[in-house]
This record gives sequence, C-alpha cells and structure tokens, in this order.
Amino acid sequence: MSAGIPAMLMRGGTSKGAYFLAADLPADPAERDRTLLAVMGSPDPRQIDGLGGAHPLTSKVAIVSPSPVPDADVDYLFLQVVPDRPVVTDAQTCGNILAGVGPFAIERGLVAAGEGETTVRIRLLNPVISFVRATVQTPGGAVRYDGETEMSGVPFPAAPVALSFLGDGSGAFPTGSLVDRFAGTDVTCVDAGMPVVLLRARDLGLSGQESPAELEADAALRGRLEAIRREAGPAMGLGDVTDTTVPKLSIVSPARDGGLVATRTFIPHRVHEAIGVLGAVSVAVGALTPGTVASVDGAGSGPYRVEHPTGSFELGLALAGAGAATAVASSTLVRTARKIMDGTVWPRAAAADPATAVPVAVVPATAVPAAAAPATAVPTPGG
Repeated sequence: MSAGIPAMLMRGGTSKGAYFLAADLPADPAERDRTLLAVMGSPDPRQIDGLGGAHPLTSKVAIVSPSPVPDADVDYLFLQVVPDRPVVTDAQTCGNILAGVGPFAIERGLVAAGEGETTVRIRLLNPVISFVRATVQTPGGAVRYDGETEMSGVPFPAAPVALSFLGDGSGAFPTGSLVDRFAGTDVTCVDAGMPVVLLRARDLGLSGQESPAELEADAALRGRLEAIRREAGPAMGLGDVTDTTVPKLSIVSPARDGGLVATRTFIPHRVHEAIGVLGAVSVAVGALTPGTVASVDGAGSGPYRVEHPTGSFELGLALAGAGAATAVASSTLVRTARKIMDGTVWPRAAAADPATAVPVAVVPATAVPAAAAPATAVPTPGG
C-alpha cells in the first residue's frame, strides 16, 4: 500500500464513489474491506481522512473486472461504505454508481471505445446476478463527459449514459400479495432490482410533499417505518433486516407535476434527496400494477416519471404477467456520469495492520471476478 492504489472518483447519477479495478485491490475480501474503510475515511461521520463525502450517497465503491462469462464484458460489484461505522456491505447494488461503470471500463481499457458511442455489457454481481447494457458517448474514440442531459438531483448537465435492463422473469412482488399489512399499515412490497416497501402518505398522516429534513426530524414516523420495515423483511425473503440496507421504504402520494406518483424514500433511515435507479423501477412497477397501494389509473405506455424531492426520474418499463405474478420484461433509463479525479489514493497505514485495523462488520462476498454470494444481516444506515 506504500505505493498507493489507482482509483477514479466519479459521480454516477445522483451518487458519488470511488471506482477500482479488482486487480488493484487486495484479493481477500476482509482485507479489501479494511482497505476501503481507510480509503473512504470511515468510521468518521465527516470522513475527513478519506475520499468519502460524509453521506451514504457519497460513500460508495465500484469494483470492476473483466467478466468470465460470454454475455458480459465486465463484472461490477457494488460496496456501500458506511460513513460513521466500520461497515462495508454488498447487500444491495447501486444503479446510480452503475452509470459510471461503462465509462470507467472504457477508460481502463477493459472495453475498446467505438466511434460515436460504445455499448458495454455489464454483469451486476449483487444482490443477485443480473445484466445491463450501458451505452456511452465516445466521439473520436474517447469517453465524453460533457453534454446537455440534465438530471434531477444533479446541478449540472452532462453526457447521457443509457442503461437497458433485461428482466429475469422472476415476479416483482416477493410476498406473493399485492397488499400486505405490517405494523398496522397497508403496504405493497416490490422487488424489481431493489427491494422496496411502498406506503401511502395519507396512511401515515402525511401530504407526501414533506422535505427530507422534515421527515428525518420526525422521530415517531421513523420509529413506525422501522417497525414496518422489520416486519416486511422476512415476508420479502430478506430475513432479519434490523441491520441491513434493504428494504427501502418509499412513501407515495398523488403526482403534482404530471408524473406517475410523488415519492419520499427512506434508504432506509436517511431520506433520499432524489430516488435510486432501481428503487424508481420498483416504484413504477407498483404504480403500474392494479391493486397495489400505489396503483395509478390511465398511466399510458410511458415513458414514466417518478417524482421525488428534487424533480423526477424518467424511465421506460415493460411488464409481463398480471396481479401478484407481474414481472419486469425490460426497463430503460438514462443517467449521466462524470469523471472527477483519476489518480492514486493512499489509505491510512493502519488499514493494512491486523493489530490496529478496525474490525469490519461485514459478511463479504466471494472475491471478484467470481460470481458473488451477497452478504446478509450487515449493519448500515443507508444506500
């Protein structure tokens, strides 16, 4: 570690994180995670001694490697590094950080750049194996980051990165019901790439237009939502979720600006200033399926917009099946990504010293590039 580690700091969608080649990190998952805690500056709520930005949305890591399977060019393992605790978790993926994987793979020479645009086939390793195609702008054979595509939750425009997901045929309603009742509240549990519990704002005594700060300051609401989340977890096949990042909770209310629904999303304890990529897909599935707590009549054929505190998230979505057997056939969306820094990062030396290293509270995935076995029951405040 005395020579430092090659790293790229990128904004992907509405998140920010450090991107690494798997070969540049320790092969042992526990040693790798200790190193990443040091790289990001955790545990420290300010992350003053590392690259992290003192918030779950800016304390993320992407590990990329050549894929051993013929259907993908690269593998992508996402790791959430908790700012204020010695925790690294692979219990969920991140669709925003995913937006930077294609550009990073091209920059690192894992995929040859085409003229005009380049498609990168990505295998997502967590929480379950899935595939996505990212189309990256590459005029002159180089990644383009500047552009005119605007995204809610990001202050400046950039070049578009189109993401196309193919459904795996599995049902999107993991409890087998369109409506369940947990902790005395009707909810709909959806998993279209991100496990989400949908709740009606009016059932919680809310308008649905509250700011993230207002919702985070409501201790009674947070306690009620956590009780719902803990009951929903086992019913969704997630086991004991007391100390995990999933499921998220999206509070839905009628759209105010022509979208499908308005949302306020707990991730699961902080409130997202926007909404996660796959979280938005799960919300849209709930809104488009009749009989859920979020059902919307007359939604049309898309594209669909999911409203959130800083704007809206637009996506295309095709469903298969009906009722509780509804599945996602495909989903498409556009994000942006930007390279912020490319260089070398030096983690604090203690990270490599077993005698002084902070213990990492994680059940690590198998080392990349092999197919990952996602961790479970990992404490973390958000995703």
